[in-house]
Amino acid sequence: MVLVKICGIKSIEDARAAAAAGANELGFHVGLTGARAPLEAEQVGKIIAQLPAGISSVMVTSITEPEELIARAQETGADVLQLYGDAMPEAIREVKKAMPDIKVWKVLNVSDESSIAKAKEYEGATDAIALDTLNKETGVRGGTGKTHDWNISRKIVESISIPVILAGGLTPENVADAIRTVRPYGVDVNSGVSNPDGSKNIEKVKLFIERAPAD
Repeated sequence: MVLVKICGIKSIEDARAAAAAGANELGFHVGLTGARAPLEAEQVGKIIAQLPAGISSVMVTSITEPEELIARAQETGADVLQLYGDAMPEAIREVKKAMPDIKVWKVLNVSDESSIAKAKEYEGATDAIALDTLNKETGVRGGTGKTHDWNISRKIVESISIPVILAGGLTPENVADAIRTVRPYGVDVNSGVSNPDGSKNIEKVKLFIERAPAD
């Protein structure tokens, strides 16, 4: 079974529906550059407090300063921090020292095979690596709705000892193929299961989760 994270949750209604559909983790955008579904930490905290038992909560952010990350994590009550931006291994270790029970995922934007060496730099600091897409034309990192070279992602999975979460352009139509190719620990989807207003299309969420455990 592959872990499934539904990201960009904006309301308790979407959170409950995604959880009922079988999602393992729910992602909330707090201080995330370019986010289409931004929320304040206080709003996220209220939603997380109402989540069903067994559902893990993920604060997705571009914040890199350890003190601010710790403050926002405490305010939201999130179980996991998913870090976009340029948070260095030292900063991640500082966060984990202050909050030993929280997990940290570092996002790497896959561009070419240099991403393999970059992933190795975070072993020993972060609990998992999340792989997303870099739009080389615009420089946008993540949230592109586009896939990247899954063969590189597969090499990253094979080269590091910590879990890898695959993101970037995943949909109900391609998630099974992505899992067969990359063999990730988990998959992470936002726009591929969203309505135009950013709310979740629960039928797409259900289909994505149904197809995610494919061999």
